[in-house]
Amino acid sequence: MVFRKWLSLMLVLPVLVGLTLCAASASAQQATNPDVQGLLKRIEQLQEQLASQQHANQSLQEQLQQLQGVVAQLVDDQKAQNEEIKKIPETVAKSTPVKTGGKETITIKGFINTTFFSQDQNFAFGNGQNAQWPTGSEFTDNKWFSGGDVRNTRLDIAMAGPQLLRDWTSGGLVEADFFGGFNGTGAFSQQQPHLRLRLAYIELSKPGTKIRIGQDWSPLFGEVPASSSHIAFPLGYGSAGFVGWRFPGFYLWHDLSDSTQLQVGIFEGSWSGPGNNVDAGTAGNVGFRPQVEARLNFHQDNWKLYVVGHWDQKDLKGANNIVPNPPIQDSITGTAAEIGGAIRPGNWLFHANAYWGKGVGQQFGAITQFGDIASWGAWAQVGYNFTKTWSLFGFYGMENPNDDDVVAWVGENGRTKNQMYNLHLRYAVGPYSFGLEWLHDKVDIGTHGTSVSGNQIAASWLFKF
Repeated sequence: MVFRKWLSLMLVLPVLVGLTLCAASASAQQATNPDVQGLLKRIEQLQEQLASQQHANQSLQEQLQQLQGVVAQLVDDQKAQNEEIKKIPETVAKSTPVKTGGKETITIKGFINTTFFSQDQNFAFGNGQNAQWPTGSEFTDNKWFSGGDVRNTRLDIAMAGPQLLRDWTSGGLVEADFFGGFNGTGAFSQQQPHLRLRLAYIELSKPGTKIRIGQDWSPLFGEVPASSSHIAFPLGYGSAGFVGWRFPGFYLWHDLSDSTQLQVGIFEGSWSGPGNNVDAGTAGNVGFRPQVEARLNFHQDNWKLYVVGHWDQKDLKGANNIVPNPPIQDSITGTAAEIGGAIRPGNWLFHANAYWGKGVGQQFGAITQFGDIASWGAWAQVGYNFTKTWSLFGFYGMENPNDDDVVAWVGENGRTKNQMYNLHLRYAVGPYSFGLEWLHDKVDIGTHGTSVSGNQIAASWLFKF
C-alpha cells in the first residue's frame, strides 16, 4: 500500500514540476516582450537618423563641389586681374572715359611738357615757354642765364552727353594750363605756378553742324607752328603774324559740302581800359558791341586753306563816360582779314598764315599794342620727316605795324617791327617726344633805328595722355 502511494507520488511529481516550469517560462516571456518592442523602435529611429545623415552628407558634398567651382573661378579672375594690372601703364597713356552717374562720359586728356632753356635777353610775355620778343635794354655783359619751365602742361576734361532731340547730342570741354601767374614773388614762387582756365564751353552737335556756347578760340586763331617749347604761346603769337584769342561767346561750324565749312563767332567785346579790364569795364564792353567773325575752311586729303574776316567797335569814353574826352578819338572800329593753310606732300610740311588788321590789339594784333593801329604780319614754317621719328622744322615770322600809328597811340617806345626765326629738331615716338630748338628775335623800337635782339636755346620733353 505504501509502495503504491510512493509510486503514485513519483509519477505525479514530475508532472507538477513540468507544469510549474511551463508557467514560469510563460510568465518570463510575457515580461520581456515590451523590451523587444522598444529595441525594434530604437533600431528604426537609428535607421531613419542614418538615412537623414547620409542625405545631409550628400548635400554637403554638392555644396563643396560648388565652392570648389567658385574658388576656381576666383583664381581665374585673379589671373585676369593681374594681367590687366600689368597693362595699366599702357592704358593710362590713352584717353580713358570715366563713367558718371547718368549717361554722360568724361574723358581726361592732355600732356606734360618740360623745357630747360638758356637766354641772353629778357623776353615778353616772359622767359621760357612764353618768350615772344626781347624786351628792355639789350644785355651787354654776363648775358646768358638759364631756367626750367613746366607751365605748358595742360589738362582737358571733355564731356560727351546723351542724345537730345533727333540727331542732336550734347557735350562740353574744360581746359587749363599753368600760366596763371605764380604763388607770390618769393624765393620759392617760381616753382609754384597757378592753374589758368583756357577753354570752357557747352557743345551741341549733329552731323554737319556744331554749336559751342562759352569760352573758345576766335576764328582768327588759325594754323599753329610746330614747336616743342612754344605750345601755349605758339611761335610768332602776338609778335610775328599770329593773331586770335579766346572769348566767351557763341560759335557755329556748319558743313557746306564735303570739302567746305562755314565758321561763325559772335563773342564778348574787349579792349585795354578805360575801366576795369577784369570786370567788363573796357571800351569793348560799352553797350552791346560784340566782336563778329566769319571763316571759310576748305580742305582735301593733304591740304587745307582758310580765310577769315573780323569786325568790332570800341567806345573809348567807357561806360558812364568815365573818360569824357579821349585824347585822340572817341571810338575805334576794329577790322581784320586773314588767310592761312597747310599742305603735306609726302614727308614735307608747308604751312603759313598772314593777316592785315586795324585796331585789333585785343586779338594780339600790332605786336600786341592797343590803339587804332594798322598792322600786317605773316609767318611760314617748313618741316621734313627724315624718318618716322626724326623731323626738322624751320620758321620765320614778321609783323610790321604802321610806324606813325604806333607813335601816335603808344609813343616812341612802341614796337614798330618784329622778326622771329626758329630751328627745331624733334624726335617723336608714340605719346613721347623730345625737341631741341634755337630761337632768335629782333624787335625795332620807335622810329629812330633802335632795336633789341635776343636768343633762346631750349630742350623740351613732351608726353601726351
